[in-house]
Amino acid sequence: MISGVIFDMDGLLIDSEPLWRVAEIEALSAVGVPIDDAAARLTTGLRTDELVEQWHARYPWPEPPKKTIEARIIARVIELLRERGEPMPGVPETLAALSAAGLPLAIASSSQSEVIATVLDALAIGGAFNVVQSAEHEPYGKPHPGVYIEAARRLGVPPTYCLAFEDSPNGVIAAKAARMACIAVPDPALADDRRFCAADLILPSLTDFRIEMLRQF
Repeated sequence: MISGVIFDMDGLLIDSEPLWRVAEIEALSAVGVPIDDAAARLTTGLRTDELVEQWHARYPWPEPPKKTIEARIIARVIELLRERGEPMPGVPETLAALSAAGLPLAIASSSQSEVIATVLDALAIGGAFNVVQSAEHEPYGKPHPGVYIEAARRLGVPPTYCLAFEDSPNGVIAAKAARMACIAVPDPALADDRRFCAADLILPSLTDFRIEMLRQF
């Protein structure tokens, strides 16, 4: 029986994945990395330091340091979120339905705490969540399950009694590795990724979620 619900954030609660790609392309192109939108999609769901490390391993640049590039990406994303961050369809209704059912809610995101705070403020949904957990505090980001396990611990709900909502293949892997039920709402650009088959249920949008669906888990 589901006793707690944990949400990914980017691409699930807010339409931010295109903004992350803009920031990633701008920062990495400036140091000579041959990255385009399609290539940037491959890092969806990864922590910023980990995606920068991946690109540096393939196309090492001498200067500036990787931490500088990471900071540039984060700063640009925050700027873009404030300018044009929009909720994904069905977010208010889904949060309201789960809250009305008395379920505690959490966020488990690969994004840094300052990015999460920007999103919660932009969408005015911070009050809906009992726990907000960033993978920046974990040894590894998604697809490692650490951020989900810690979010469940802070909720006070065993992982096997939690339901995770995810939009990326890396996130689905993380949720299932944490032994949680998982509803995937795939990014349309990644919908053909076979890793989504690991999810317990796949929905085209949060607008399709109904509270009755919890009975199947």
